Amino acid sequence: MTTQRNRAAPPRRCLAIVLAAGEGKRMRSSLPKVLHKVAGRTMLAHVLDAVARAGADSVAVVVGPGRDDVAAEARACAPSAKVFVQAERLGTAHAVLEAREALAEGFDDILVLFADTPLALPDTFIHLREKLGEGAGVVALGFTPADPSGYGRLLTDDSGALLAIREHKDASPAERAVKLCNAGLMALDGARALDWLGRIGNANAQKEYYLPDAVAVARGEGAICAFVMAPAEEVLGVNDRVQLAAAEEEIQNRLRRAAMLNGATLIAPETVFFSFDTVLGADVVVEPHVVFGPGVSVGEGCVIHAFSHLEGATLAENVSIGPYARLRPGARLATKARVGNFVEIKQAEIGEGAKVNHLTYVGDASIGARANIGAGVITCNYDGFLKYRTKVGADAFIGSNSALVAPVEVGDGAFVGSGSVVTDNVEADALAVARGRQAVIPGWATAFRKKMAALKAAK
Repeated sequence: MTTQRNRAAPPRRCLAIVLAAGEGKRMRSSLPKVLHKVAGRTMLAHVLDAVARAGADSVAVVVGPGRDDVAAEARACAPSAKVFVQAERLGTAHAVLEAREALAEGFDDILVLFADTPLALPDTFIHLREKLGEGAGVVALGFTPADPSGYGRLLTDDSGALLAIREHKDASPAERAVKLCNAGLMALDGARALDWLGRIGNANAQKEYYLPDAVAVARGEGAICAFVMAPAEEVLGVNDRVQLAAAEEEIQNRLRRAAMLNGATLIAPETVFFSFDTVLGADVVVEPHVVFGPGVSVGEGCVIHAFSHLEGATLAENVSIGPYARLRPGARLATKARVGNFVEIKQAEIGEGAKVNHLTYVGDASIGARANIGAGVITCNYDGFLKYRTKVGADAFIGSNSALVAPVEVGDGAFVGSGSVVTDNVEADALAVARGRQAVIPGWATAFRKKMAALKAAK
């Protein structure tokens, strides 16, 4: 739901190289840093999606040694992506050169991106490419953070041309006073990129081959170097859990704004959490403290009441759910269906106008149109090994506190008496009662109390 400007990609062939080899030690996690999620999608997936929408014709992903999991995610998100391994950590320019085979194929534009910078927008990549199309050999992405400490500086002349990028550790006091910083993302002229990258040295404090030094190499050959600007929040890099939370906050703000601009009402926007692919129709109302996991589509006019959680669910028009409802993957609710408080739906279709209002679990089931599922009803769908389906027909009525033991069918218009355990099919328009018959013994309670009182007194 993120809003985008409608800028078209230049008509030039583009290779995007995504650097995903960082170890991410500061994350303190067994999971590779770039596989941590923001808005329900890995950081690597966010970057690959953005470059695809920016018109990249080919993608190369550079991963660390033994990182089959990162390679698998790259191929899942971009099936045609080529994966390269950076066996030694010798700097960003060295990492880019690990994709030498892809660089040599001959592209007009080369984009170099970082998989731990998940918030950059396609328009920003397109803007970088446009500068290349205007004649620049190297284009850096700049920003002005509140605190520039630790960032490389973009050094420019009076005309605004980019002269150099100086890493913070190598910068003089005067250079450190510069507020314009390097975001790391870069675009290079595809015809000259391989040569320039190969001539970058490591005469610096870290003894690494820095990608930003491509500016000095390019200028040494008389090439024009330039930069474009991005908001600081767009180029936020994620190195630890604190920054991961900051990235989540930023993308949630984007998604909330987009939802409201597209016609949804969020009563307390700051309490609603979206996934990257959440779809809300016009005139949807979302009450406070609602969480949308991946794969949710909500039709027009729906109301999502407070404290509900949805994932992998599809809602047609004018559906109402919650408060405190949980829709799990495979939940499909037809027009005007009602799901109430403390109800869980999983792998089930709820028919048009059907009601499942209180304290109920419906899993692996089909509920017919206008059916009423009473409080405390459950579908018993699992025997410890396999799962089975329950079918409830249109206009059926399932009394409170009943258990439907799958596989079982309740026909159209049938009634199930409260407290029943239904193990056999119920034909249409029949009444099924499956419970022990009530017995009443007059005076039993009085006699019981006298007996127990005498026993207590004897002790």
